[in-house]
Amino acid sequence: MAESELVFVIDDDESVRIAVANLLEAVNLRAQVFASTEEFFKIARPSTPCCLVLDVQLPGTSGLQFQESLARAGIRIPIIFITAHGDIPMAMRAVRGGAIEFLTKPFQKEELLSAIHRGLDADRAWLHEHAGDAALQARFEELTAREREVMEMVSAGLANKQIAAELELSEVTVKIHRSRVMQKMQANSIADLVRMSDRLKRSFAQ
Repeated sequence: MAESELVFVIDDDESVRIAVANLLEAVNLRAQVFASTEEFFKIARPSTPCCLVLDVQLPGTSGLQFQESLARAGIRIPIIFITAHGDIPMAMRAVRGGAIEFLTKPFQKEELLSAIHRGLDADRAWLHEHAGDAALQARFEELTAREREVMEMVSAGLANKQIAAELELSEVTVKIHRSRVMQKMQANSIADLVRMSDRLKRSFAQ
């Protein structure tokens, strides 16, 4: 595992925090432990692959409520729930909320480590995609208003003649705009441009 990866652990039971931290250290994973969700909220999440091992039964805000509050705050982090008193409705609620795993104590060390690895892999993939989205958005912002119009129409399948008529431009001018769009967006083909357009729309919708 890379040195930058980090596993957060929230559990009000000190013995559990120590046990999980020791387990992670034994497999060269960094851990940061907290006794409450309030402590976790005080820290800044690094821009490196992370996941959260979270106890369901916590004083005050429960783990499931905390999962929902993270979602409302727009904080995305893979969660592995652990609990000594779990049931099927709890597990279903956790998984529907996006949890990686719901483990009932006592569980095997291998089960927890497997879930943590899946969580880190998921976060690494998301961070990679997010970085790609940011770069794509930066290129899109370099387009002029007219070039964005042309990009949208090209992505919609309109021919140069149709775009020229729609925008009241000459076909030569449309071809120039189209060429600049392809260059600025670093698109190798119209198919590339369509995929970029779709990705931008998904990014805007989130």
